[in-house]
Formats: sequence, structure tokens, C-alpha cells
Amino acid sequence: MIQKYLLGIVAGLFFLGGCQKKEFLPVAENIPSPQQVMLGFKQRLYANQMDSVFKKYNFNGSVAVFQDSSLVFKKNQGFEDFKNKTIIGSQTVFAIGSVSKQFPAAMVLQLYDEGKLKLDDHISDYLPSFKENSPYRDITVSQLLGHTSGISDSGSGLLFKSGSNFSYSNKGYRFLGELAQKVSGKSYDEMAHELFRKAGMSHSFTSDRFNGVHFAKAYLGTAKHWEEVPDMPARLSRDKISVSAGGILSTASDLHKWNQALYGGEILKPQTLGMMLKKGMIRNHEILGKCGYGYGIMMNVSSPESFFHTGYVKGSPSLLVYYPRTRTSLIVLSNIADESLGKNGFFKPHNTFRHIADVLETAAGQMSEPSRNVAETN
Repeated sequence: MIQKYLLGIVAGLFFLGGCQKKEFLPVAENIPSPQQVMLGFKQRLYANQMDSVFKKYNFNGSVAVFQDSSLVFKKNQGFEDFKNKTIIGSQTVFAIGSVSKQFPAAMVLQLYDEGKLKLDDHISDYLPSFKENSPYRDITVSQLLGHTSGISDSGSGLLFKSGSNFSYSNKGYRFLGELAQKVSGKSYDEMAHELFRKAGMSHSFTSDRFNGVHFAKAYLGTAKHWEEVPDMPARLSRDKISVSAGGILSTASDLHKWNQALYGGEILKPQTLGMMLKKGMIRNHEILGKCGYGYGIMMNVSSPESFFHTGYVKGSPSLLVYYPRTRTSLIVLSNIADESLGKNGFFKPHNTFRHIADVLETAAGQMSEPSRNVAETN
């Protein structure tokens, strides 16, 4: 229903925008372009739809939508510190969980761009622990990147022959971070902050080097009955999670800047970015359903085209989405989770925000074709 409504209204706006160019209309200053009209309409529609989700779930967190450098929607609600009632603001830094996996993937692919490794290299060529563990000896860089290594998060053996199947592995991404350090000769923290600087991310940190003041402490339970997750964010640096698998801290605005830099070609060469975003294996995501997986990035297997990743470390569910057709980012960050509901339960707001964005960006993408046709014929 939303999609049909948007398509009808926007089609009319494009028609009016085209009419403004007719010679019989008087020339006036400050007439908004069809693109500006579209953006304004999109802002109002997002505000209406997203606000309803905030109200329905009493959402505690930060949600933002950007199209290119334009802010479409942003809202912060609730507390970064429940005990002291410190409210969430634009500089509140959240733990983003597995959304962090994009960063070690980008680091390794940068090393590939620099000719310092190949994707079919064996990890055992670089890490002694892989040489000493015979099941790990033939695992390649590509297999670690795409979660096809077979490395188990709970044991020392392999779940299957490397390269033959998909199994999401946090431990595999811990090893990927170790590989990046070994090949580059730099610490993971140094490499991460080089990426942050390149993307213009001024409020992003690794969990073991956080020196900010506005950290969204993590909580389990509900807004009325909560308990704080202890030792945050330092606990994210330990091997069970690890910085490279889930230990980046960031803000909604910074993650938008990351999307702009990554998908805008500022981080990797175009061919390498294409490899990162190429669908390798299909996985059945427990929250988002069927999706493809590239290198540190998931992708929609149906319409609309989108690249995304969820993240969860205790008390901190997150979601980062990018719609390439409209160059739009959706960021959803929160710092409380009722684990008694299961992941499908406490991720419901995130999934609902994403569904709204899917519908609106599908419609906006369809409207971009007439826009290009008008430009070509005038």
C-alpha cells in the first residue's frame, strides 16, 4: 500500500517537475527541482513511518537514513546510561557487533590491492597456528572472508571440508584480523583507525582503545527491568568475541560515512569492491531470512538490491543497510535486548525499520528511471 501510494505521488511530482521547464511558464527564482521535491516527500514519509515503529516498540536507540550526503531521517530516543538517565545523542557511540566484520574484510582486501597477498593463498603461509593444525592447513584467505572455511566457533576441528559449504564463523574473522596484522606489520587498532580516518569517521573506535565519553552501555531486559552487561566495551576485545569479529564502536552518522566511502570506491579498487559484494553462498539468516554472503557483507537475493549486515553482542543489536540504486543508508543501533524473546523478538524493531526502507527505496528506485529519461530528452 505504501509503495503504490509513493509511486503515484512521485510520478505526479516528476510530471510537474517536467512541466516547469515549458517556455509558457514564468521564470521564478528558488523553484525546487524535482529531486528536491522528491527528497522532501521522502523525508516526510520516512518520518511518519519510522516514528510509528519508535512508538510501537518504545525503541531505545538511534536510527538514521541518509541519501548521499542528505539527511532523510534521524531520531534518537531513550538512554545511553539507564542508571544516570543520560539520553542518547548524535555523538552516542554504540557497540555494533558483527557489523564490524566489514572492517577486517576491507583491510585484507586492501592488502590484496597492494599485492601483499592473494585470495587463494593458504592462511598457513602466514599464521603458524594454521601450520600446526593439520585440518586448517589448506584454508585460504577467500574461504575465511566468505565463511566457507569450516572453522567451528566451539571446537578445534572443521565442520566440513574447507570451501564446500557455508558456516558463519566469528573465530574465522578473529583469524582474519590476525592475518591482516601479520601481513601489514601493523596492529589491528592502527589499521582500523586508518580506515576510520579515510572514511571521515571521527567518532569510531576499537573496543580496547575507546576514549570517548558518550558510550551506550549495554543492557539486558526491558526499560523497566534491566541489568547492565558488565565490563563493556573491554569484553569485546577478548578472544571469545574479538575486535575483528565484533569489537568496533561507532555512531549512526559515522556508519553512514563508512557506507559512502566503501560503496563510493574510496576504500577499494572497483574490481576488488565487486569481489567483496559478489554473492558467494546463500545463507538462511535467523532474523532476515534467505540472503547471500560476499566478503564481510550480506546481500538481498530479491528486490530491492541491498547490502547489509546485522550485529549482536549482549545487549546491543545493530543493523547497517545500503541501497545502491538510490545510494541510501539505513542505520539502526540500540543498547538493550530482551533475550527472553529470542533474536527474532528483540530484532523486531530493526526488521520493521528495514522493511519500511525496503518498500520506500524500491519505489524511489523505480522513480529514478523517469528522472533519467527526462534529463536525456530535455
